[in-house]
Amino acid sequence: MKILVTGASGFVGSRLVAELLRRGHQVVAPMRRPRPWAGVDTLPIGDLGPDTDWLATLSGCDAVVHSAARAHVLDDRSADPLAVFRRVNRDGTLHLAKQAHQAGVKYFLFISTIKVNGESTPPDCPFRAEDAANPQDAYGIAKAEAEAGLRTLDGLALTVLRPPLVHGPGAKGNLAVLIKAVARGMPLPLGLVRNRRSMVGVDNLADAVAFLLDHRPAGRFLIRDDGDLSTAELVRTLAAALGRSPRLLPVPPVLLALAAHLLGRRAMVERVLESLVVDDTPLRALGWTPPLSLQAGLARMVRDDR
Repeated sequence: MKILVTGASGFVGSRLVAELLRRGHQVVAPMRRPRPWAGVDTLPIGDLGPDTDWLATLSGCDAVVHSAARAHVLDDRSADPLAVFRRVNRDGTLHLAKQAHQAGVKYFLFISTIKVNGESTPPDCPFRAEDAANPQDAYGIAKAEAEAGLRTLDGLALTVLRPPLVHGPGAKGNLAVLIKAVARGMPLPLGLVRNRRSMVGVDNLADAVAFLLDHRPAGRFLIRDDGDLSTAELVRTLAAALGRSPRLLPVPPVLLALAAHLLGRRAMVERVLESLVVDDTPLRALGWTPPLSLQAGLARMVRDDR
């Protein structure tokens, strides 16, 4: 197939392109700053938004994989952050889908986020694709509204994929910070944390996208690796991959939560202490299984980023 991939230069998008090329597809990758890329048709495009002209890049395409988005901004100084997220992640997505339909594209795969479901779950009560949306931040709200808008469009087969935390070589954010802390042998007060967290390796995510392109199921799907980990187990797994001893201190989580509240770091610590698990049964029922285990994916991340 000829497939247009947005966000192709990003952490997820670049892995998607590599996997699609490996499977023999033709890839079109619109970019703000096109660069030579073997086997990829890179074309200039403006910023993602409701006025972007995609028609030239969509010509002759069979499918679109939309992975581009405005992601979290740590020091967001926008006067109205939600309006900015909506312009890019909602309005820009819907505009792309409408132009794709206009160009004769038949299939649209939208990489959304588990944040559409919410921020946390009980350890034994996973999020499901059919749950009512419950986003808690501007990023999740805009993605949820984009999903809702896409479902109103006729004539375009739609698949929505909601990944949780994506790990892999080159990943940034809290996981990268945690790896550095473990590598330096820093003592971490996480030994008593008994939460459960679902994650997905970037290579598994790319494999799933290629699988969905082949099968084109309509609907929403959640995705995860082959297991979940507590934060303490994650530290032990990373330490083993680094050849280090995990320095986990047995601090009660209630004290960590209290300290975070007093220091103004409540949101960050909640992600460390709370659970977020997903039910990926519908995706597995289609016949997809992750090619790489959670432990192997984390080990690859540690190895390749050293």
